[in-house]
Amino acid sequence: MAREWMTGGTTATNGTEIEGFDGVRRAPALRTHTAREGMHTVAVVGDCPVTEYELRSALPAVRAGRWAELTRWPGSYWVVASDGRQRFVCGDLAGIRAVCYMPREDGARWASEPGLLDQPLVPDMPLLVARLAAGEHHWPQRTLYEQIRQVPGGFGLLLTPGEPPRLVDVTGVEPVEGLHEGAERFGRVLTDAVQHRVHSTDGTVGADLSGGLDSSAAVILAADVGTVHAVTYTDGYTSGEDTSFAARVAEHTSSRHTAAAGTDEQLPFGFLPGQPTGLGPVLGAANLAMDTAYLHPVRGLPLHLTGHGGDIVLDASSSCWVRLLQDGHRRQARREVVAFARLRNTAPGPYWKALKQAADLGRAGSLDRAADDLLRGPIKPVAGMSGWTWCGLGAGASWLTADGRHEVARLLRQAAHDQQPDQADEFEQWAALRSAGASARNWAPYADALDVTPVYPYLDNEVIRAAFAVPALARRGVVAYKPLLRAALPHLPTWLTSRRSKGSFTAQRIAGLARYQYMLDDLIASSPLTTGGLIDPAAARAALARAARGQTGTVIADLHQLIVACWWLTGQTDTKKVAAC
Repeated sequence: MAREWMTGGTTATNGTEIEGFDGVRRAPALRTHTAREGMHTVAVVGDCPVTEYELRSALPAVRAGRWAELTRWPGSYWVVASDGRQRFVCGDLAGIRAVCYMPREDGARWASEPGLLDQPLVPDMPLLVARLAAGEHHWPQRTLYEQIRQVPGGFGLLLTPGEPPRLVDVTGVEPVEGLHEGAERFGRVLTDAVQHRVHSTDGTVGADLSGGLDSSAAVILAADVGTVHAVTYTDGYTSGEDTSFAARVAEHTSSRHTAAAGTDEQLPFGFLPGQPTGLGPVLGAANLAMDTAYLHPVRGLPLHLTGHGGDIVLDASSSCWVRLLQDGHRRQARREVVAFARLRNTAPGPYWKALKQAADLGRAGSLDRAADDLLRGPIKPVAGMSGWTWCGLGAGASWLTADGRHEVARLLRQAAHDQQPDQADEFEQWAALRSAGASARNWAPYADALDVTPVYPYLDNEVIRAAFAVPALARRGVVAYKPLLRAALPHLPTWLTSRRSKGSFTAQRIAGLARYQYMLDDLIASSPLTTGGLIDPAAARAALARAARGQTGTVIADLHQLIVACWWLTGQTDTKKVAAC
């Protein structure tokens, strides 16, 4: 997989300049389509099947400054456009094709990666620890490096000479009434997102096949038009039901299927010798041994389909019930919550109370309250299902030192005044989408090392728009699981779409924590987060010891985040300047 990058206004000199755009360069192997008429120019850079006619038809939008219209093609790509005076640059809605920039009064330098901005890369430690303690979604315009900004998914960057850079909303979601009104369009664009990529290759494509709905649907759609080599990872800790469903999907599609049988050598958190630290912390960094084992049979294939992002577009969180409360539909919200809790054999009272509090406080009030809680003293994480919240202070917050709590509180108070959606479901779905995009983006160096070219059809712009057009409440299945998928693709086998269960990797992660506990102890103790006085190593290592003994499962997700952040920092401790390569 060739590295893909773009820059504008930097000193990257060994790329290819894009015709019609002085100073805008791209990786030499990156596909580019351009159209020009007089002073009006548009370029689409990356994985996009746009035709010359379609591109030329977009020039009136460039002339009129209707920038969002330039993001309506399928695929995963950057867009650069100019009307002769202004220049517009945009990645995709999920942020896989990122745009970072250095603001200046007269414009900005921008690039697809912070390391291409001719700027020393100094990790922003307070921001990193705040993301660990309170979630990454409160600071969508900040990178993990000091002074370097990023364009959030759903926005583009407009550069006008003599003016500061400006963010332009390109979300372009057109709401529909309900599930059935939006299902046909969603099915059509998801099918195209998978199948146009298969059509673009001359041979077999690889595909993840976990046995879950998302990857299974992608494999079925791909096998309808091409040859698929599906791969599955199994070991003594993974779900036997998942493996059974994966085998059944492979048989249903007549796809070649390789199931890798992992051993304890492939357990998470081992961190292989020479493993890259990546562009940013990513959960997949802990799973490289597993990925190496199961992806080996599909190395070198033209592309590799994944179901990553399916949870975001096919489902919705309980934030949709907070939205009901915000809109005054208290009785309906109560009915939904009670039904949900009873199906999971849990008391609805505490869950309902948490959702009501989220609706009453709103986003800004919730962030301010979280800041107050941090300043009062050490945090005790709440175990169990407590309901959706704008700002959950979990186990990561309980590991903060006094200095760490003050830093996180300061950043939360700042974030409370930032411009973000005030509707709970809208805030949550865009936050989750950007997180999924960051995960895919930051996994790119690992894909390079494994010689696979991942594609993410569920994160295509038009797939996201079609999904988000359907109200979150309609996508949230209380009884049915991911009802949008069944409605959108009725030809999928009912034995698949009627599945309500989902495999868990908790047992596997506990086993990995136990196997590598002492190495992880050292990683946490030596991390700049610890030596810089933001994380209390004794508290974090005590949680690690309990999780490794299987005494608690509630801290595992936070431990996973902390561990990959510490791992990422092992490659970021020196201030450095990275040139394009």
